[in-house]
Amino acid sequence: MTAEAHTISATEFKAKCLDILDRVGRREWERVVVTKRGTPVAVVTAPPPQAFSIEQLHGFMRDSVVIPPDFDLTAPVLDEPLDAEEGELHR
Repeated sequence: MTAEAHTISATEFKAKCLDILDRVGRREWERVVVTKRGTPVAVVTAPPPQAFSIEQLHGFMRDSVVIPPDFDLTAPVLDEPLDAEEGELHR
């Protein structure tokens, strides 16, 4: 069974909404473009598989930050003492 794309009017979508959603969910239809007076107003597609979504979410920023080899991430960044070290909690 091959997935198809369909264009329907908003009136037809309203009348057949549950059937259309079922067909998209079963991947019979790849996408449905809903139109009002011939102008597209919405696109209905099935969500990606959960595994794909998780893969895209976790590690999506991988390799976007480069830390120079001589940079020490554990070194202090402030030259001045912290307020908490002096017993002051609020300024």
